[in-house]
Amino acid sequence: MTDLVAGAHGTADPRGQRVVRELVREIARQRPGLRTSLGFVDVDLPALPELAARVVADSNEAVVVPLLLSSGYHVNVDIRRACADTGATAAAALGPDPLLADVLADRLGLLDGVDRVVLAAAGSSDRRALHDCDLMAGRLSDRTGRPVQVGYVSGRGRRLADAVAGPGRVAVAMYLLAPGYFADVIARGAAAAGAVRCGAPLGADPRVARLALRRYDEAVLAAHRSTVRRGPDRRSVGALAGQSR
Repeated sequence: MTDLVAGAHGTADPRGQRVVRELVREIARQRPGLRTSLGFVDVDLPALPELAARVVADSNEAVVVPLLLSSGYHVNVDIRRACADTGATAAAALGPDPLLADVLADRLGLLDGVDRVVLAAAGSSDRRALHDCDLMAGRLSDRTGRPVQVGYVSGRGRRLADAVAGPGRVAVAMYLLAPGYFADVIARGAAAAGAVRCGAPLGADPRVARLALRRYDEAVLAAHRSTVRRGPDRRSVGALAGQSR
């Protein structure tokens, strides 16, 4: 069976470390028998490139699933480079996806009396990540029945305070995987800007784990199809794809 390597950003905050590791444990619980490991693109250890190399050397097949919400620099550069260097397969980022909208809506709770929602994200200089956040705002709007716009606390794009400012009562949905520095910045910024509510990060929710496994399955299937088009090689991706279901 093709190994799953979860690729997280990394944080020095113990709260965030606990949540990310619990999410990976939840992924393993949902797919017994699937060898699952966790590496990081920044801050924490083990470093993703070294971990992916070890896993591929051991099992010959691995899919790196980004525990990242948008397809920004870490997905398109760091993770893809690690996969290219080691022979692992890169899966897509978790977001945007309706499952994440469901979790975000649950974190917000009842929206009686709330006129609109701001999707608060850490931010990025990568336009692909900003585009993904815009798509996620649309999915959250569909889910909540409220207008949703994005506000950032770093990088490009409209700032959180500006997104919250304006008419009506505003709830802020925290588009982060785990608590930590950016979660604290968003919580303080939302309160200072006058938001009536601020949801918690997505956390180690079983639905997030289910989405990560879906990204894994999609990547295994894509690798299988690519191998079929190229013809057989030294790796039995087709057989491994069948075992991953």
